[in-house]
Amino acid sequence: MIIESVRIVVVPANEEQLLRALTAWTGPIAVESGCLNCRILLETSNPQAVCYQAQWKTQDDLLRHIRTEHYKRLLSLMELGVAPPLVEFHTVMETRGLDLIERTRKA
Repeated sequence: MIIESVRIVVVPANEEQLLRALTAWTGPIAVESGCLNCRILLETSNPQAVCYQAQWKTQDDLLRHIRTEHYKRLLSLMELGVAPPLVEFHTVMETRGLDLIERTRKA
């Protein structure tokens, strides 16, 4: 699994515009082949920081997504930021849940 993360910091006057645009942008992403999850997050410590995050089944799914014409809209939204966006792609080899807590607490 690949986690795509984009953090954009905007001036307060542009925050609502960015949120509306990202919300509209993520709808089609959520139904793309290979997209496991897609969401928009706000940081409590910095209300002007808006984060877009998606989980992709494979690297090929992510790369196909990046090559779409639709992705150009995200690139243009990044330009609303007051600083360069933070863009990260994390490769996840394993995901654990409550089973890890349970096993650790029993040890």
